[in-house]
Amino acid sequence: MNIDFKSAPSPSYIVDERLLTRNLEILKDLEERTGCKILLAQKAFSMFSLYPLVGQYLSGVASSSFYEARLGREEMGKEVHIYSPAYDEKDFAEILKVSDHIVFNSFSQWAKFKDQVKSSPKHIECGIRVNPEYSEVETGLYDPCAPYSRMGVTEANFDFEALDGIDGLHFHTLCEQNSDALEHTLAVVERKFGDALKNMKWINFGGGHHITRKDYDLDRLARCITRIKEKYDVDVYLEPGEAVALNTGYLVSTVLDVFENGMPLAILDTSATCHMPDVLEMPYRPEIIGAGKPGKRTRTYRLGGPTCLAGDVIGDYSFDRPLQVGDRIVFCDMAIYSMVKNNTFNGIALPAIASFNEKDGIRVIKQFSYDDFKTRLS
Repeated sequence: MNIDFKSAPSPSYIVDERLLTRNLEILKDLEERTGCKILLAQKAFSMFSLYPLVGQYLSGVASSSFYEARLGREEMGKEVHIYSPAYDEKDFAEILKVSDHIVFNSFSQWAKFKDQVKSSPKHIECGIRVNPEYSEVETGLYDPCAPYSRMGVTEANFDFEALDGIDGLHFHTLCEQNSDALEHTLAVVERKFGDALKNMKWINFGGGHHITRKDYDLDRLARCITRIKEKYDVDVYLEPGEAVALNTGYLVSTVLDVFENGMPLAILDTSATCHMPDVLEMPYRPEIIGAGKPGKRTRTYRLGGPTCLAGDVIGDYSFDRPLQVGDRIVFCDMAIYSMVKNNTFNGIALPAIASFNEKDGIRVIKQFSYDDFKTRLS
């Protein structure tokens, strides 16, 4: 059954529950095959209306802030893990209430908060994030092991005398990568932190694993997990974000105007800077249903958003026929890093949020209004 995008609000994000379930089945199979635990990294996908579905397959959530941790506790109710480069004293008492695992970025943060953790009526396991100073990430903005990184403790700064009360180690070095990069990273982690790992209960491999991508080597990943589990007698956690909702969502938009300035231009009701900021930040070029690369089809257009930002350009695409005002344009792979990062710059309205399944069709979950713009300001 195909989605009738013309019946959806514009603009709107639509997550196809069939595709999401397919990804979740792959992840669940990996859990069962290796005994690892997989967490949803909410920084990539926080569509909590679908957390009951996600929770049927995964072990819980990974959070980067108190708000994310609270959301995971309220809406999924399974394991809640949290990591932050630094915790704010005013939030920490609440973090203790909603979290099961707390990962600290430095031994100074651990020293600051460990008494609160130990006096908590709720048992909480704690970890230290390590920086192996090895990464195969090519885009500097996303490389947590770049020189002078603020992410994690390096070998030179690792304090074996401060591990009392620490249950696990956490590292995160990947970004949209295959399992060969993880295998290479693990060799460095073991060389630098293996002695500490021998006394731990668990290790968290972090995120960035593109597990549900078609060319991903699942067998290699399973070998990595099993080897570490057996060698060190630890539990293994992974916290992918993109892999959970990869290629499951769409952004529906409408052509508002078409004109010429050296080439055909089309203005959409969808903005790169407001609605899909990774197009500018990553950067990357999202696919469009029924469109191709420039020059591959009859007519090529530069697609831009309705904001006053000169660089609010989504990209150049070719189509089989001339675009007209009112045409629908549907972008692919728009479930991840879209809803969680969008904004109301220029007073541009946020896209509606919807899901699709074969029983209910398109289900509009949330629509936004002027009040959502105004109440962010004062």
